[in-house]
Amino acid sequence: MMLYLVATPIGNLGDMTYRAVETLHMVDLIASEDTRKTSILLKHYGISKPQIAFHTMNEAKMTPKLLERLLDGENIALVTNAGTPGISDPGYSLTHAAVQAGVPVTSIPGASAVITALTLADLPLHSFTFKGFPPHKEGPRKRFMEQEKDSLHTLVFYESPYRLTASLKNALEVYGDRRAVVANDLTKKFETIWRGRLSEILETLQDASIKGEFCICIEGRGEEKSKTPEA
Repeated sequence: MMLYLVATPIGNLGDMTYRAVETLHMVDLIASEDTRKTSILLKHYGISKPQIAFHTMNEAKMTPKLLERLLDGENIALVTNAGTPGISDPGYSLTHAAVQAGVPVTSIPGASAVITALTLADLPLHSFTFKGFPPHKEGPRKRFMEQEKDSLHTLVFYESPYRLTASLKNALEVYGDRRAVVANDLTKKFETIWRGRLSEILETLQDASIKGEFCICIEGRGEEKSKTPEA
């Protein structure tokens, strides 16, 4: 028995690893965030395995059922729509349950939007803080951002097209006009990267027609500002 956390491409199907393909060929069952989207991936690589839906709406219900199958000796792969399970996607509850029950868990690493965006950001990479998706409403979103106002690390957020400009506006209000990068459609044909100050990116995207998911990278507070005066 084994639970495999299998990373899948974030846009370009060619980014699937050999080991991920081998793992999906080998397991008894694939737990998928969206079985329809995973079916496209499986068909592309000639993989024929049973799937079961595992997403945020049924995670609590399905976790004990999948755990029971693991304890019965099955090998199960967990995949999400894109990227690594558990990173702003379903996965933690099943991983935690498996670990607590003594079920072996391993990760099949691969594509990650966070890392891909950071490497393209032209911002410091030695340390960063990943915050996932901000809250939908403005008040909680600003409080969420203020938690990292004094952080020296590069900050990384995910955002949807419906709240992108609102989040950029709030980031400008909370952090000031810092350097930032907004990445869209990473690894896809029309991958787009906007670099500049938050005000510049916001002005560019304010009235633009945008779609897809976005990754926002914002520089941390300058170290020179964190120094305390000598006594």
